[in-house]
Amino acid sequence: MFNINEFLRKVSQLNASDVHLTMGKLPALRIAGRIIKFSDLQPLNNEDFGEILRTILHQSLHSKLQYATDLDFTYELQGVSRYRVNYCKELGVPKITMRLIPYEIPTFKQLMLPPSIENFTKFNNGIMFVTGATGSGKSTTIASLIEAINKTQNKHIITIEDPVEFLYSDKNCIITQRGLGLDVENFPDGIKYALRQDPDIIVIGEIRDKETVEAAIQAAETGHFVLSTVHTNSAIQTIARIVSLFDSEQKDFIRKRLAATLRGTIAQKLIRKIEGGLAPALEVMITSPAIADYIAKDKMNDIDQLFAKSNNNANLCSMNNSIYTLYKTGYISKESAIAASDNPTELMQLIRGVYHGISEQDLDNLI
Repeated sequence: MFNINEFLRKVSQLNASDVHLTMGKLPALRIAGRIIKFSDLQPLNNEDFGEILRTILHQSLHSKLQYATDLDFTYELQGVSRYRVNYCKELGVPKITMRLIPYEIPTFKQLMLPPSIENFTKFNNGIMFVTGATGSGKSTTIASLIEAINKTQNKHIITIEDPVEFLYSDKNCIITQRGLGLDVENFPDGIKYALRQDPDIIVIGEIRDKETVEAAIQAAETGHFVLSTVHTNSAIQTIARIVSLFDSEQKDFIRKRLAATLRGTIAQKLIRKIEGGLAPALEVMITSPAIADYIAKDKMNDIDQLFAKSNNNANLCSMNNSIYTLYKTGYISKESAIAASDNPTELMQLIRGVYHGISEQDLDNLI
């Protein structure tokens, strides 16, 4: 019989980010961005899977398995790790994905985040978004921001999560963590009630719908600092996604409200390092008066031009500039850099700009 706790203990030293368990298939891990299968184990059978669910699934959730096609919950193996778990079905076959959540919240330095990230801990009101694809480290970056505030400021932080991931210990702050389905019904209600709980900072697990956007912006407008995540790849995509949730006659109004409250965005990707592990590339935008004006007037191309001219400054850094910095400092290879870029032609121009007075053929040999 497959013992899930014994398995998790064995793999805890492998720096895996995710565990994949599917009935009829080999157990697998994601390590430094790659899926690694355990060929020395047997594929999981029905009995194995039943035992896994009995171990990791809280008794109150067992009845939901009868009709649930997707189920999110957390599991903790004491002394090893916490896990964000998703139960789903693949062509009717059960599958479990477990994201490891370490007990210790990493610092900016440990995460290789740029010093400019500290600026996001200094806002007292408004809204900011951390964006990126699933698995790009959004939750970890937000956790590091919260923990930095927890260590240096005296505030009340309320998180509304689905499910609760990192656990915080009060330091200089009071931190209240609420989980969807456990402590609150949904994100909009969680925000509404949070406003009655004397918060300074409200952390929303994810922006999913118009109602959550409206509640979040209202909280920002009333003097609170709001942090949330969106599944987008850039500041411009984030603004477009938020606005797209509203009807045509509401779009101009929401742009003006967003322009007045948006303090900045962080969009991130994780790129494989030459020496192993992953390094974050970050597009960083701290909203300036010019950017706020462009948002209000729907001039996204002008914001794009600002990124193109930013030259990697503290308040405005494009994704390509961040990728290029990782390449230039030797953390990532040229191939990894190009593969991660949404604009590889521009990135190649940045790389070529380092070299002068040599032929294209010699240049290609060098890079």
